[in-house]
Amino acid sequence: MTKQDAQSAQFKKALARLNEALAAPQSDIVRDSAIQRFEFSIDMAWKLLKTCLEEKHGVVCQSPKECFREAYKQKVLPYDEFWLELVDMRNQTSHTYKEELAQNVFERLPKAAEYLAALLKAVERK
Repeated sequence: MTKQDAQSAQFKKALARLNEALAAPQSDIVRDSAIQRFEFSIDMAWKLLKTCLEEKHGVVCQSPKECFREAYKQKVLPYDEFWLELVDMRNQTSHTYKEELAQNVFERLPKAAEYLAALLKAVERK
């Protein structure tokens, strides 16, 4: 099993956990759980992308935004600013807690989950 295969398997589990939280009846606890699951999903996503870029394209990147920008250049992902917004959302939620921010991020998580699922498919096909 390659490093990318192992990361892909772990990312699938993280994404399933995020979707599980999003499917639960909404409450403050579910919202906070979903945000936490989003945080580790986006961390795993960019690291999986980093490995894919290194192993399949010979490109080294060091940060989440750099990896997403490289993924656009290498045609692993179509250009979309929402990827960079996801990184910003993750940074905001992991470093600060504000009720309004939490609710705003939570409302965007279904779209985030769709994007993360698309990233998984793109990486597995590249």
